[in-house]
Amino acid sequence: MQLNPFDLVVLLTLSNTVQNAIIGDDNSVTGGIIGATSLLIVNYLVVRFLYKHRELDQFIEGRADVLIEDGKIKTHNLKRELITVTQLEAQARKQGFDSLGEVQQCVLESGGTITFIGKKPGTDESRHQAMMKRMDQLMAEIAKLRENEPPLKA
Repeated sequence: MQLNPFDLVVLLTLSNTVQNAIIGDDNSVTGGIIGATSLLIVNYLVVRFLYKHRELDQFIEGRADVLIEDGKIKTHNLKRELITVTQLEAQARKQGFDSLGEVQQCVLESGGTITFIGKKPGTDESRHQAMMKRMDQLMAEIAKLRENEPPLKA
């Protein structure tokens, strides 16, 4: 699970409230528990409210942004999101892609994660790969047969 921006603000405020209850002016644990409970309740209510009002949630959270479409990098969108091609390549490698050339689509989700969708090989490429695999198997079988055949007498 990822934190949205409001969750992060609540978490920071919660830590400050509890810290004040522990070492601040209010030295009572009860004050910290009351402050923490009220913050968690407010967070719950805001999340429920935003869930019912999608337009407001999209305004606060933002919308998904396409960074690569049909294998082409959208440099305008990268600049708007302040993401360099090097950073994008690093994220692609983390998700198992050797290069951005293998990526069909890349989307920066509203929560901040980057999703990559790989290119699907075409039918010609699939056929070629299958033939090469079969050829490798045949070569291995021929090599095995040559090892097992008796030497020729002269």
